[in-house]
Amino acid sequence: MAQFGRLLTAMVTPFNSGLEVDYDRAAELAKKLCEGGSDGLVVCGTTGESPTLTTEEKLRLIQVVVDAVGGEAIVLAGTGSNCTAETVELTQAVQRLGVDGIMLVAPYYNKPSQEGLYQHFRTVAESTSLPIMIYNIPGRTGVNILPETMARLAEIPNIVAIKESSGNLEQAVALRRLLPKEFAIYSGDDSLTLPILSVGGTGVVSVASHLVGRQIQDMIEAYLKGDVATAAKLNGELMPLFKVLFVTTNPVPVKLALNMVGCPVGGVRLPLVEAGEAEAEAIRKVLEEMHLV
Repeated sequence: MAQFGRLLTAMVTPFNSGLEVDYDRAAELAKKLCEGGSDGLVVCGTTGESPTLTTEEKLRLIQVVVDAVGGEAIVLAGTGSNCTAETVELTQAVQRLGVDGIMLVAPYYNKPSQEGLYQHFRTVAESTSLPIMIYNIPGRTGVNILPETMARLAEIPNIVAIKESSGNLEQAVALRRLLPKEFAIYSGDDSLTLPILSVGGTGVVSVASHLVGRQIQDMIEAYLKGDVATAAKLNGELMPLFKVLFVTTNPVPVKLALNMVGCPVGGVRLPLVEAGEAEAEAIRKVLEEMHLV
C-alpha cells in the first residue's frame, strides 16, 4: 500500500446553524469516514472550504481530527495557498499538531510559470520534514503543473505524491512515465479513479467516499487483484453518484447529500450558496436509486 493509502476522503467541514465550525461533528465525521472504508482524510482542502476558514479555525479543526483518528488513519492537512510565505508558516504550524503529511494546492489566481511553481513547492518542502502531496487542479487554480515540472519536484525527497485533477488521462500517463515508480499518483476525480488506476495510479482522493467509501475501496481492491470485470461493474454502479456530486460547485452537493442521508454537516459559507431546487432533486434521485436514503 502507498504511504498515504489507497482511498483518502477530502473531508467536508461541518458547520452549525450559524455557519460556525462544528468541531464535535467534525470529530464524529472523521471517525465515521475511517470506519466506512477510508484509509485517511484530507482536512482543510477545497472540499473542506479552506478558502473561507480562518487560520485559527484550520489549526483547531486539524487538531480535532488528529485527536479523533490519528494513529488509526492517515491525516493530511491542506496548507497550500497562493502566498509561499504564508504556506510555509501554516505548514510549519500544522507539523506540530501531529499530522501525517501535507497537501499543497498549486498557487491560484497569480498564475506562476512552471519555474515559479517549482520554486514555490521546493521552498515549502524544504521548510518541513513531512511528506507532501501536490494537488494539481487547473480548473480551479488557473495553472497546470506539467508532468516535466512534477518530475523535477519528485527529486525533492519529501514530495512523494500528486493528486491529479486535470481531467486529462494523457497527462496521468505522462506522469507515470516520468515519475519514479514509488511516486504515488492519486486521481482527484472520482469518475476517473479506475482509468487512472489502469495507467499506473495509486488510488483516489475522493468526495464520493463520504457516502460510498466501502464500495470505492472494494473497486480499487478488485482492480489491484486483477479482477477488472468486478472493478468495472462497481465503477459503473457508482458513476451516477460520482457525476451528481459535481452537479454544482463542490462541496455544495456532497454536503447536501450528507444532510439528506442523516449525517448533518450544515450548509456552506459564502461565496458558495446552497444547491437549487433542480440540483437538489437530482441529488436526492440518485441517493434513492442507490438506496442511500
